[in-house]
Amino acid sequence: MRRHLLYRLLLAVPTVFGVITVVFLLIHLVPGDPVDAMLGETARAADKVRLQHQLGLDRPLLLQYARYLHRLARADLGRSLHSGRPVRRMIVARYPATLELAAGALVVALLLALPLGVIAAARPGSLVDTLCRTIAIAAAALPNFWLGPLLILTFAIVLEWAPVSGRDGLAHLALPALTLGLGMAAVLTRMLRATLLDRLGDDYIRTARAKGASEPRVLLIHALRNAVLPVLTVLGLQVGALLAGAIITETIFSWPGIGRLTLLAIQTRDYPLVQGCILVIALTYVAINLCTDLLYGMIDPRLWTQR
Repeated sequence: MRRHLLYRLLLAVPTVFGVITVVFLLIHLVPGDPVDAMLGETARAADKVRLQHQLGLDRPLLLQYARYLHRLARADLGRSLHSGRPVRRMIVARYPATLELAAGALVVALLLALPLGVIAAARPGSLVDTLCRTIAIAAAALPNFWLGPLLILTFAIVLEWAPVSGRDGLAHLALPALTLGLGMAAVLTRMLRATLLDRLGDDYIRTARAKGASEPRVLLIHALRNAVLPVLTVLGLQVGALLAGAIITETIFSWPGIGRLTLLAIQTRDYPLVQGCILVIALTYVAINLCTDLLYGMIDPRLWTQR
């Protein structure tokens, strides 16, 4: 187990290094002069020179990169150009809200995907199966920027069951978590159904049935456990994608998370803040997929012995 853990951690090192490098290059790959984008083309030359020096853009690229790595080693992400506050503190203040929203969306997705996927696999080709797949396809086809306002209009304005926006308890979390979790639930439902149907044709399932195991036990105990690994792969990717999808959802519901902070930083051309937010989101994605990979070995220890 320790050897496998060390192996996966070592593989994550070049990935993290690549993410850091790409994020650093973002400000240099943006079309046009980033200083002109922040100050405007009509700004005075002295102001442009001062901002270039403040951002370190007047230095050679390799020197800028070395300085960037040195600051990251000290957990220094720079300061916001507009508020003057440290970027690290701004992200730390918003990050828990994004994690809360992602966790809520994950709960919504699992509560919907597990029963729908199992029910659909239990009766393939039936009316129930068709209905479950139709619901999954419909949920996957609904974009967040349309579903969010629709939920606000229905449940917040017409029915008055939930608040419109903000973050203050489960009532405020319900609608954004539902908006973000429905698409994920659709993907997991279809994946779980397909994997369960594949497992139900295996020899150990026929053996369990021959021994007199009930159909619910065969489905939920024997087949479901062995169908988890492929679903877990998709789940890890989807959880990472929640952070990117949260940008739209957090904006719609005025959720004070890192996604909304990223959008505000882009709108105000606050490049140090944009770099910090993207870096944190990317590293979180890498960490989630690393944890997902490690969970494989906990579910099926044979995977650790094969390396």
